Amino acid sequence: MTGKYYITTAIPYVNSKPHIGHALELVQADVLARYYRLIGQDTYFLTGVDENSLKNVRAAEQAGLSTQALCDQNADSFKALVDSLNISIDQFFRTSSPLHHQGAQALWSACRPEDIYTKTYRGLYCVGCEAYYSPTELVDGKCPEHKTVPEAIEEENYFFKLSNYQDKLKKLLESGEVQVYPKFRKNEVLSFVNMGLEDFSISRSRQRAKNWGVPVPGDDSQVMYVWFDALSNYITALGYGTDDKTLLNTYWPADLHVIGKGISRFHAIYWPAMLLSAGLATPKSIFVHGYVSAGGQKMSKSLNNVVDPFSLIHSYGADAVRYYLLREIPPAEDGDYSEEKFINCYNAHLANDLGNLVSRVSNMVDRYLDGSVPAIELPDPEYALEDVYTLISQYRFNEALDTVWSIVRLANKVVDDEKPWELFNNSNLDKLSLVLAQLVVMVQDIALALEPFLPDTSKTIQQHFNQAKLTKVPPLFPRIL
Repeated sequence: MTGKYYITTAIPYVNSKPHIGHALELVQADVLARYYRLIGQDTYFLTGVDENSLKNVRAAEQAGLSTQALCDQNADSFKALVDSLNISIDQFFRTSSPLHHQGAQALWSACRPEDIYTKTYRGLYCVGCEAYYSPTELVDGKCPEHKTVPEAIEEENYFFKLSNYQDKLKKLLESGEVQVYPKFRKNEVLSFVNMGLEDFSISRSRQRAKNWGVPVPGDDSQVMYVWFDALSNYITALGYGTDDKTLLNTYWPADLHVIGKGISRFHAIYWPAMLLSAGLATPKSIFVHGYVSAGGQKMSKSLNNVVDPFSLIHSYGADAVRYYLLREIPPAEDGDYSEEKFINCYNAHLANDLGNLVSRVSNMVDRYLDGSVPAIELPDPEYALEDVYTLISQYRFNEALDTVWSIVRLANKVVDDEKPWELFNNSNLDKLSLVLAQLVVMVQDIALALEPFLPDTSKTIQQHFNQAKLTKVPPLFPRIL
């Protein structure tokens, strides 16, 4: 298969260090990026951080740091998470960069003049969401996302005439020209459109922004509202607004934005409208995932239940963390993390099922066949790796891993049923060779299927099982006691 595939994650605010929810989004996107590379697509994978928000300014003030110093410090933490999880990105992009400022201003200037206007506005603003809410959207007077009372803000801002794009956006979403997955998220977005779109603020006063952010072109008194500049990262990272548009011409429009459920409106409504105004192509697809809770509760600093992904990776390895997030967290729904669930999953699936299988097969081939697997014509397998790949392409990561594990369980059953040790002791070497040759192929297939999910584990298995002389594989996942 040939063609291009441009995939992005959302860019998280750097007001604090990353938590396990950030790891979920990175890992989901990485599975897709690795899969599309595996099938021959020219894939470009972008992630990064959002540095121009008011919440970053306030977090810096509380920490006694300059905003830039806080952004530098926490951006490094997010980049470290990308590296620690073995995320195969092509670019890590920061919105405090001059390249981004230049591109965001170019997008503003490219929008139709009739779509941007000024007015004095009073609204209810949640700093946590960096979004205005109407009174009807609040729950008991509080932001539905952060459970905090929004601030009443009144100032003159620039507005984007979203109402100009009501019909166009509805048509894009209904026709599937902009796909939103899963379907119930698409229905939520369409419902919001059908209620009637209101114009939204795209700037704030420089005073309220504490002189932090992307200046509005031609007006030094205002900086861009964070969502207008943040969403543009998907094109500014590709060189939009510069003379070098090689990446932009190659990869835009995005084939997939991977985002959390709290920002679907911005990506499926605001962003396409901005692009239409600027005469640019809209993204093809948006995949919306849920949130990760901890011990059945939303993660919160006040509850002291924020799960540190670095600690997990250090203790159990990146692939174990990737596996839990992909297998145990429903891709499009909320899911829960607890230490007990993690350890049970690790021991049952990784140590017992997969690790035990690879260890047994490599040890038996080494011991009974001196590491040499005979070239024997084998019957067609009872499984199809294409089933795994189809599920990946449908964002059904947990089901894809279930399918891989059905092969793992089948291979373990072959070992238990055929008892190669008895075949060896009974000198039934022809049957022994056939059984072990079959098991080697099954383990090779498992390793290939795991490549997008558990890249290090897959590589280790393939390095041992794809040689002319197979050697024992060291324990992949030592059991947690």
